[in-house]
Amino acid sequence: MKPTRRFPNPIFIRTVSSVVIAAVGFTAAILLAQDNHDALRLLAEQGNADAQYALGSMYAKGEDVPVDAAEAARWFRMAAEQGDSESQFLLGGIYANGEGELKDDAEAAHWFRKSAEQGYASAQFTLGAMYANGEGVPEDDAEAVRWYRKSAEQGTAFAQRLLGVMYANGEGVLKDDAEAVRWYRKAAQQGDNGAQASLGIMYVTGRGVPKDSVLGYMWTTIAVANGFEVARGLRDNLERDMTRDEISRATELARACMSSDYQDCQE
Repeated sequence: MKPTRRFPNPIFIRTVSSVVIAAVGFTAAILLAQDNHDALRLLAEQGNADAQYALGSMYAKGEDVPVDAAEAARWFRMAAEQGDSESQFLLGGIYANGEGELKDDAEAAHWFRKSAEQGYASAQFTLGAMYANGEGVPEDDAEAVRWYRKSAEQGTAFAQRLLGVMYANGEGVLKDDAEAVRWYRKAAQQGDNGAQASLGIMYVTGRGVPKDSVLGYMWTTIAVANGFEVARGLRDNLERDMTRDEISRATELARACMSSDYQDCQE
């Protein structure tokens, strides 16, 4: 498979080494689809950020070339320095996950920030996680919340879940169980199994919502069905204190919730 990529600018003009290059924005995509790697490399060397991104992706994934993180970083950097937010994010990822000279959390945070400041949701979430963990930046829960929120508001389920965690624990924000539930629910409705389990716990304990063992059982059952095995013990313990009718109703609610893609959950 070829690296997927949006090419938002149909026509662009760039100046590279005093040469004005006018090109159609889909050129890099066409060359990639045609396996015309020499022409793609030439276009990248002339300063085409889309082609630079495409080459970086090829080396990062080992598509038609050997996997080479250093070469991927080289091409991503060229595009990133032109302001390409996706390349900035991927370059940050290489530094965050790399080995040897390519392992550099501060450099990772630098490029994640560049991308996040342009509104790239995955970079916003990742930068938030770096602040939460003190990786490449000073540990700062308030900054973690700020970047989680930006990503969560764009619909990133994992960011929504972790923003819920921050509200539930009072980390970086005032503790607010109702707000935690709101963000857990947003992530749960996107299928995030950790958020589904967390939402179940909130119902079981009555935090941020009225205590309701049926809905707690429903959400933990959904989380387990989606692979979140940690929730199985909670669900099994909850079952011991429920009637057969309650268990049957919760199971039916879980089935209906899942079949509606988590939009009709009878709450």
